[in-house]
Amino acid sequence: MANPDDIEVIAPNLNRRLSGVTATVIALVPLQAHKIGIVATGVALPDGLPFVPLWKLPFLKRRPRVWHARRNNEMLLGILLRAVLRMKLKLVFTSSSPRKRGGLTNWMVSKMDAIVATTPVNAEVMPGTPEIIPHGVNTDIFSPAPSDIYGTGDQKLIGCFGRVRPMKGTHHFVEAMCDLLPSHPDYTAIIMGRVTPDNEAYGNQLKARIAEAGLQDRILFKDELPLPDMPKAYNALSLYVAPSLLEGFGLTPLEALSCEVPVVATDVGAFRDFVSQDCGEIVPKDDAPALTAAVGKMLARDLPAMGVAGRARVRDQFGLDREADALVALYRRLLDD
Repeated sequence: MANPDDIEVIAPNLNRRLSGVTATVIALVPLQAHKIGIVATGVALPDGLPFVPLWKLPFLKRRPRVWHARRNNEMLLGILLRAVLRMKLKLVFTSSSPRKRGGLTNWMVSKMDAIVATTPVNAEVMPGTPEIIPHGVNTDIFSPAPSDIYGTGDQKLIGCFGRVRPMKGTHHFVEAMCDLLPSHPDYTAIIMGRVTPDNEAYGNQLKARIAEAGLQDRILFKDELPLPDMPKAYNALSLYVAPSLLEGFGLTPLEALSCEVPVVATDVGAFRDFVSQDCGEIVPKDDAPALTAAVGKMLARDLPAMGVAGRARVRDQFGLDREADALVALYRRLLDD
């Protein structure tokens, strides 16, 4: 646990499920801790992270601090800590959502001292004037290395990671693989992610389609891996596919590129910002034929060379240190006011 007297910034995580928001907190806080007195608080956080328990927040020494929320419940808690317990908090909210907010969310956002968007699209649907700070990836952790985490031997792998649900476009990935794999016997597809109870029927439909194509041994469903194993998951791949129909930002293609894995992605979230022609293909969302054609085109290209170009692009423009530094500068401005 961090020294309470040194805490200048608190980053809450109030969701027990692994998500992109949780991954962002876990990645950023250790890096930012070298530059400012920051701690995480909440649930589902790993050991070793600078941390203060939620119950201790009301007992911290009274001094100005930043509360950086990334979810509605975290915004609400920050508002309550400031209004009810009279904590001297500057409130920050980051959102990656491309959707317009409802009345309650807009009211909470109006109480923030600063708001952050991760893309111009996010900024357009947020009230006020957000500062745009794109997400980044830790290129030291997400770096190329040999991996056979799936035990598929000499097979080349095409991966699609994330929750298995319609908005992630997993069905389009399955259709593309059913179409392409029979003519590419050296490739196997990996679908890795959680199937929640409300999407069980959807997952079963995908498995039935794969069985109909006779590809049960070459389109494999794998359980979600813990965050520390994700670089190994990407490094096992030759190509990564992100077929989402909706994203706020979307970190997985960026993580794949950082591991020298080229990408085919739909035109949602920030995918177009970091998937360029030298390292991948962008296709319209919800267009299975276009996705299939793009993957087929990629399988005929020099994937290792494209992977090298992708990692260079990430290191130059989307390193996690850029996001961390921009946020620390924002915290400093708020604390100096």
